[in-house]
Amino acid sequence: MSQPDHTGLNVSALGASATVALALVVAKLWALGATGSLSVAASLADSGLDLMVSLAGLAAVVYAARPPDEDHAFGHSSAEDLAALGQSVFILVSGIAIAVAAVMRLGSDAPATLAAEGRGIAVMIFSIVLTLGLVLWQTRVSRRTGSRVVLADRLHYLGDLVPNIGAILSLWASAAFGLTAIDSVVALGAAAMLAVGAIRIGIGAFNALMDRAAEPEMVEGIEELARDWPGVRGFHDLKTRTAGSRIFVNIHIELDGGQTLEEAHAIGAGLRRAILDAYPQADVIIHKDPV
Repeated sequence: MSQPDHTGLNVSALGASATVALALVVAKLWALGATGSLSVAASLADSGLDLMVSLAGLAAVVYAARPPDEDHAFGHSSAEDLAALGQSVFILVSGIAIAVAAVMRLGSDAPATLAAEGRGIAVMIFSIVLTLGLVLWQTRVSRRTGSRVVLADRLHYLGDLVPNIGAILSLWASAAFGLTAIDSVVALGAAAMLAVGAIRIGIGAFNALMDRAAEPEMVEGIEELARDWPGVRGFHDLKTRTAGSRIFVNIHIELDGGQTLEEAHAIGAGLRRAILDAYPQADVIIHKDPV
């Protein structure tokens, strides 16, 4: 499949993700107003996060299709990391706020009161159905395009099923047995999940902004390709750095200095294509040195 087709599929997956997230935010806002449930509030915060992440991913895919310009010779992919860092702060603050509210409600002498549990349960079931449909589409797209952005978004939505199910259980326990404290316990668990996700996203974004090297498995794979490539006598100064969804690769290969420029170029171009086939997210520069 050609790159324009890949871009279109990726945009469709992330556009659907943003649309679903927006619909869930509106539905859960209504459910929160009707029920007063902290577990619904935690699920609402998670859907708000989904909306931001999906929009950032959509912008990243569209931005990635733009060629580098005069002021940004290596592209604009670091904007993804800046956005991710901001998102991680927002997620962490949201998780802390929900946790504080849950602890205060648990420590209060007055029992918490929930209302319209049936409406809240209906909204959460609607949320699960929409999420499953989105995950199925994103699975299909990620298999065809290999997009890491779509795959990461899919994994995030799979994780969202847990707080949604927890909210249903807490609302059911409140309606059936009057156990309103379960709502606060579920909210604490959801807040912990939000905090862990925020820290993970923040660390990844910070490492990318600090030009962290690619994963060791990728570095070893590139070394193996260069070591075994026909015509390459050796290699040195293999350097990688991460920026957004892109990984920049620089490598010096050692060639027979007596061969023609055309022959040397063909060897380097072939190796570059092999690296790009193995790691489509890479941006590869190969320097040619005589042995």
